[in-house]
Amino acid sequence: MNASAPTTAVSLRSALAGLLDGLPPKQAAAAVERLIANYRGRTPTDAPVLRDRSDVAAYAAYRMPATFEAVRGALAGLAGAAPQWAPASHVDVGGGTGAATWAVDATWDGPRATTVLDWAEPALALGRELAGASGSAVLRSAEWRRAVISSGITLPEADLVTVSYVLGELTPEARRAVVAEAARAGQAVVLIEPGTPDGYLRIREARDQLIAAGLRVAAPCPHDGSCPIEVGQDWCHFSARVSRSSLHRQVKGGSLAYEDEKFSYVAATRFPAAPVPFRITRKPQIRKGLVLLDLCGPQEEGLSRSTVTKRHGDLYKAARDAEWGQEWPPADPAAP
Repeated sequence: MNASAPTTAVSLRSALAGLLDGLPPKQAAAAVERLIANYRGRTPTDAPVLRDRSDVAAYAAYRMPATFEAVRGALAGLAGAAPQWAPASHVDVGGGTGAATWAVDATWDGPRATTVLDWAEPALALGRELAGASGSAVLRSAEWRRAVISSGITLPEADLVTVSYVLGELTPEARRAVVAEAARAGQAVVLIEPGTPDGYLRIREARDQLIAAGLRVAAPCPHDGSCPIEVGQDWCHFSARVSRSSLHRQVKGGSLAYEDEKFSYVAATRFPAAPVPFRITRKPQIRKGLVLLDLCGPQEEGLSRSTVTKRHGDLYKAARDAEWGQEWPPADPAAP
């Protein structure tokens, strides 16, 4: 794991802070609102949504921190399942301005060959600029390459392939082709989508496809079996806390210094990994003298709820400090 992860996050926020210099606040907010409406549309596209530098700068300042934190959360699941592994090469599909690349850099130390593929040249140009101003040699040496993210894509082989917030922009045929190519090219594949019912369904479909291609699920699921969630009744997703910029507050209103980014993901590998025995699938509910934990466990157990009380000693203390998305039980309940 990368001990400099907090530094990477601060460096990204600092780089993004200067993006909107010279761009009138109303213009930035209008660009973000238009782009959000486009991204939330139900019509998949095979063309880039980000058209020029103003679009890219506004949207990167608004969305890149949330994407970074969501991808970092997903990568933490993979890193926890394979603690001795680190990618020596990384391909980010539809990477735009490079949020996932920054998240990989915040997760693992060491040299790494990085390639970012995207169809929008303005996004690639800004991503290259941001990376070039970073303190990371890996980010500064990354290759930024234009590519059409669609059915005919061919990816270079890599230890790690990431595809974040992209599948929802594709037609079903293109989505299946991109996942199939990621499975062929990557030793590890991490897919991230918005934490909505539709985003979860895309991840669920892709998860089945990765398993059929011979990969094993490393996170978040404790097993490779069928997802125990009944479609239409619930969906699997997690949450990452994101510091809000002034642009966030201007577009969304309110004055909170943070917001929570909901995301769904799957990480799968061709090498040995050790999934958690159980994973907390909802925010723990703390009551007087007890904690309620919603869990996903081994295939034969599926979904369950565990009640941890004071009589459980150190386990109760751990439950009070537990967070949504963590493994359960902790390796050392008595650890601070």
